[in-house]
Amino acid sequence: MDFYLFDSVKKEKLKFSPIKSGEVSIYVCGPTVYDDAHLGHARSALSFDLLKRTLSTLGLRVTLAKNFTDIDDKIINKLQDSDKTLEELTQFYIDRYLEDMEKLAVLRADLEPKATQNLDAIESMINKLLEKDCAYVIDNGDVYFDTSKDTKYGSISHMVTDDEQNISRVEGSEQKRNPKDFALWKACKERDVCFDAEVGSGRPGWHIECSAMINKLFSGSEEYNIDIHCGGADLLFPHHENEAAQTRCATNKEIAKYWMHNGFVQIDGEKMSKSLGNSFFLKDALELYNGELIRYYLISVYYRNDFNFNQEDLEVSKKRLDKIYRLKKRLYGSKVANVNKAFKEALLAAMCDDLNSSKAMAIIDEMVTNANEKLDIEPKNKALKQEILGNIEFICNLLGIGCKDAIAWFQQGVSDEDKEKIEHFLAKRAEAKKAKDFATADAIRDELAQMGIAIMDSADGTKWEKL
Repeated sequence: MDFYLFDSVKKEKLKFSPIKSGEVSIYVCGPTVYDDAHLGHARSALSFDLLKRTLSTLGLRVTLAKNFTDIDDKIINKLQDSDKTLEELTQFYIDRYLEDMEKLAVLRADLEPKATQNLDAIESMINKLLEKDCAYVIDNGDVYFDTSKDTKYGSISHMVTDDEQNISRVEGSEQKRNPKDFALWKACKERDVCFDAEVGSGRPGWHIECSAMINKLFSGSEEYNIDIHCGGADLLFPHHENEAAQTRCATNKEIAKYWMHNGFVQIDGEKMSKSLGNSFFLKDALELYNGELIRYYLISVYYRNDFNFNQEDLEVSKKRLDKIYRLKKRLYGSKVANVNKAFKEALLAAMCDDLNSSKAMAIIDEMVTNANEKLDIEPKNKALKQEILGNIEFICNLLGIGCKDAIAWFQQGVSDEDKEKIEHFLAKRAEAKKAKDFATADAIRDELAQMGIAIMDSADGTKWEKL
């Protein structure tokens, strides 16, 4: 099956053709680690987690790199109010980021480069640009990229302007050759974090790190460094524009064959804003909602569209996700068989159409409805049960949802102490039923209901869930 993606630069849907047969190289711009991850980070991570899962399902060998920017103005400002070293501070937020992503079932990147661990590659690329007169040093020691030396500058974003808001402004910028020129290396200043380099003590600019690390990590081809470059829509300009320009001038090739960008996230609705404390941090959402529910909700909207995070849609997602787990619960004790071929092809076709997760979710909804109807007619059909479980397993592998134990899913939010109390009640109820004391059994059911617990008797025993 062919994979099609919307290329942000060419602004059209293209059939994906890898640089190297059977292999895919992907670079995702990761977070600047000076604070906790926000919902925008989650949206980007999930979008390109789906990309990796889909291409891997097609049988391609995928190598995904996601960087951590661990030297930056914001990080240095944070250090002023901290007793931590640069490495301690940034590693703290890297660990927090990875913990949050794990709760969202985002697969770890194959490569996780840090800017401070790739200064050799950064310095090497800057030196190449200086040798080619595509970069220059100003009086204070800063090194700038000369955008006039790149004849294709502006071809990535198609939105380059002379607006001061879109131009890098730092000390000494009046010495820039062109208004659009940007810093490759920032000379050491007071209360700065500095590294020794041939060009002088200082630290790298933001844009150079990604170009240098991509060039170091991926061999690519004569035309391109990598297959797909990914990131949020806010990175298209100036970050990705500048990455592409300095890579072209330093290596004489394009940084990526394809470009993919995910849409923005906004928080809307009084109830949602109040429940989150008007916070955009992912950690606050994870305190209120299960990570898989947040994942389901965020991927239910096509990745290129902007996302409006609100309470009403989140509750709809909860009901849709619960239906998958309620179906899975009906199959408790059954073995897993192969996925239904038609269902697999339909779901994969949706994801191969530029990660159309909205369509994929609709296909899953239909499968769940049909499966329940068939089980109502043939409740003892083992082959049917096994195939449905195979479908759910395929959903898990492709979309990262429906992977948890169904019983545990409906017992979320119940403390261990309350679980012991519930099990005690169920044991007493079983004794009452055995003694044909149905009045006591019914009274126990009612008492559990008052605790917000529903019980279901089945051939496999009595199951309970939180309402």
